Amino acid sequence: MAKDYYKTLGVEKSASQDEIKKAFRKLAHQHHPDKGGDEKKFKEASEAYQVLSDEKKRSEYDTYGSSGPGQGFGGGQGGFDTSGFGGFQGGQGFEGVDLNDIFGDFFGGGRREHGRRGRDISVDLEISFSEAVFGVEHKVRITKTSACDTCNGSGAKPGTKTKECAQCKGKGRIQESVRTILGTFAQERECTACHGSGKVPEEKCSSCKGAGVARKEQEITIRVPAGIQNGEQVRLAGAGEAIQNGKAGDLYVRIHVALHKVFKREGHNLVMVLSVKLTDAILGAEYQVQTLDGEIKLKIPKGISYGEVLRVREKGVPIDNKRRGDLLVKLEVKTPTKLSRKAEKLIEDLRTEGI
Repeated sequence: MAKDYYKTLGVEKSASQDEIKKAFRKLAHQHHPDKGGDEKKFKEASEAYQVLSDEKKRSEYDTYGSSGPGQGFGGGQGGFDTSGFGGFQGGQGFEGVDLNDIFGDFFGGGRREHGRRGRDISVDLEISFSEAVFGVEHKVRITKTSACDTCNGSGAKPGTKTKECAQCKGKGRIQESVRTILGTFAQERECTACHGSGKVPEEKCSSCKGAGVARKEQEITIRVPAGIQNGEQVRLAGAGEAIQNGKAGDLYVRIHVALHKVFKREGHNLVMVLSVKLTDAILGAEYQVQTLDGEIKLKIPKGISYGEVLRVREKGVPIDNKRRGDLLVKLEVKTPTKLSRKAEKLIEDLRTEGI
């Protein structure tokens, strides 16, 4: 009985080549023997993919259930050898199929190009509450791998030239033969001698010994934006670890904001508590209040109640270059604990007035 290759790969008969490849890739990764999978299921999926990935074979299979009239796919002469791995040698039966694209990540990345990039690093920075609100610049000194000052990262002695890398013949890539269950096929990797550039120094830099990078202390300016919150990070692109013939990594600065004795933050608003005397709450008054911008005069309305909030516009956290949040002043009315006889008499009079 003819095998249902579409069912084997778990796709519809109308599936596109991309859908077929994705289905096979998933099954191959799941059942690959080198990964401890089911060898039988891997072979079945491989056999189905061999046929359905080839437009001519797929057309014949759809028409006859085979590669042609009277020819089956189940093995034997002209068929797909599932009795051993001999039928896979050199990728036989997979002509035109990019095996690197399917199995590249099994064996070191296949032919996919990845730009060289240095390591990301991180530091912690503590700033004051006011600095977090208005922004600040801080200079920090960190020790990291940076481009060599002598050769500017080239690895070559200043004034000398570079030459073709003997290991990769100037290609920057090395071709290797990889033996897999599908047979032996070629894949490429970056040349370790020239790090993908194809060139090496005629004379190595005496400072970095040709590495192009060196470990050193460096001063970095960190610009903390206004309104940053505790625990947020500032990213400095290219300020991380350097790498020869590649892009430097990034520096991540984790911000720690110190607590303030007076102010707390609620979004873009600042909140503070102001204690006022009982008489000022009843009769009204004017208080000198110290804000992050400086001292202001705050008018306390007559008859204010405990816990009421006065809003001072545009004295909060910057929202953008033109707008700021507000300062919210929560009033706390102080009740006297000790009274003179005169004061008690006056309050008694107030009580008789119904106050």
